[in-house]
Amino acid sequence: MIHQNDRREFLKSGALTLGAPALLSAMQANKIIKVGLVGCGGRGTGAASQALKADDFANLTVMADVFQERIDESIQQLQRRAGEKVKVESANMFVGLDAYRKLIDSDIDVVILATPPGFRPEQLRYAIEKGKHVFCEKPMAVDAPGVRHVMETVKMAREKKLNLVAGFCWRYSNYIVDVFDRVHKGDIGDIVNYYATYYTNPVKPMPPADTRPAGMSDIEWQIRNWYNFTWTCGDSLVEQAIHSVDKVAWAFKDAPPASCVAVGGRQIPANGGNIFDHFEVNYVWPNGVRAIVASRQMEGCYNENADYIMGTKGQAIIGKGPNPRIAGENAWTYSGQKYDMYQREHDLLFQAIRKGEVMNDGDRMCSSTLMGIMGRMAAYTGQQITWEQAMNSQERLVPERIEWNGKWEVPPLAQPGRTRFV
Repeated sequence: MIHQNDRREFLKSGALTLGAPALLSAMQANKIIKVGLVGCGGRGTGAASQALKADDFANLTVMADVFQERIDESIQQLQRRAGEKVKVESANMFVGLDAYRKLIDSDIDVVILATPPGFRPEQLRYAIEKGKHVFCEKPMAVDAPGVRHVMETVKMAREKKLNLVAGFCWRYSNYIVDVFDRVHKGDIGDIVNYYATYYTNPVKPMPPADTRPAGMSDIEWQIRNWYNFTWTCGDSLVEQAIHSVDKVAWAFKDAPPASCVAVGGRQIPANGGNIFDHFEVNYVWPNGVRAIVASRQMEGCYNENADYIMGTKGQAIIGKGPNPRIAGENAWTYSGQKYDMYQREHDLLFQAIRKGEVMNDGDRMCSSTLMGIMGRMAAYTGQQITWEQAMNSQERLVPERIEWNGKWEVPPLAQPGRTRFV
């Protein structure tokens, strides 16, 4: 098993690449590692590129998406980046809602899951059932039943000794690892408050309803505009600002909060979507310490993605200025080399596979995902939500049966004080 300390030392030392002859020989490096990509949009294409770069003998052999044009665009980009390591024949390009099953059933070793997160619990379960190593983008689900499903899958992966690496990329950033190491060893004293911001522009604005092509089904329209619907993305807090939520969880050593309250809403018209464009969640831990996560997705506004971790001896600051720093009794500024965190996720995954070791990010990836969902629940309902309530929620956002030509009436935008906790 690869533990956090081992990851940290790898990140700090810039360990030899897997291309080093002696290391590769020890790992039987002449064996091809076959990679399959599920979800061929921008993030999936980037993850596949990083996977191919992580190992000299990793080849992309299968691709799956609900849209053929996404596969075509992705493979062109990957061929430019990775050349002969892209070995996807037309017979191994699968299209449709069940394309992921055909990909996973094929002769591959590693699955990259990069579809909209509403589909993730089912896809992850199928990959682990079939004995595949997985790189799974964040978040892991859009509702509590989905999180509970993934928690079961995590146990299955552990029992099968399969690698499961999550796309919470900041955990693989060497300079951010250094910050949290210092926080955890007490350089800022005891944490008294954490304030995280994720102020940015809309990721994929919802197009006007009159631009929907005639005859296009509800399901296709919603998947094409997946970022604007709770059942596909989980809302902006759960899909994007979840990175800030994950860093908060990291600071508290992944101990869950006791409860949270939140505000949020929609300032800019949603054009038929049903996600909020701003949130502010106030989490509180059993010892009374609080953390606030504030997010906004609006054009023309002040943007910031930063973390302010306040302690009894100082403050750690990430995202304001070129390097993280600590102000206070143990003043410090990061001055070392910065590694590409997206690449390191895959470097460590493929290193573990080569060495017959196991990485499993499952527990913390589920906890951070539920923290984001918990904040959304509090903002949608206007109520205080406890960790136990969030964990046991019965609200299911994802349709039980998804058919490509099917209908799905989008629930209305939540109204705090009127929308009920389920």
